[in-house]
Amino acid sequence: MGLFDQIVNAAGNAGQLGDLAQIGNALAQADTDSSTMQSALSIVGNQVRSALQQKQANEGAGAVEALINQFAGTSANPQAVTSLFSGAMQNQLIDTIAQSTGLDLSQVQQMLPMLVPVVLKFIKAGGSQIANNPILASFLDTDGDGDVDMADLMKLASQYMN
Repeated sequence: MGLFDQIVNAAGNAGQLGDLAQIGNALAQADTDSSTMQSALSIVGNQVRSALQQKQANEGAGAVEALINQFAGTSANPQAVTSLFSGAMQNQLIDTIAQSTGLDLSQVQQMLPMLVPVVLKFIKAGGSQIANNPILASFLDTDGDGDVDMADLMKLASQYMN
């Protein structure tokens, strides 16, 4: 089962933390069409993935779990953005989204504090701990072998050593 399938299954399962209606309502507040929102979420998701992988490599799984538990939601939260991305990374992310979607930089800057918590909410939909959350485990599994291990950490570290 792919990552997308895991997210949809978890979000559609009322017994888990995800709720498609709640997330959909939060995204509807952004006042943009669905394909633009999908593109923006995809870009943010990829950057959140990289940030969480780096956080796990530097601080461990507990730090990733704590961050997700603290900031996952459907309300705008600028602190969620600053906890994951440096100022330079935020600017780069805003530029990337604006270029890819055609949205104005100020629109993207206003949307980012909403998009990051929503991405974290999708991830949290599988559970609050890496060991029990297939979505988070897949999200952090850089080599696609089904587990988050030293090989994943080495692959992540090699990206920053070049």
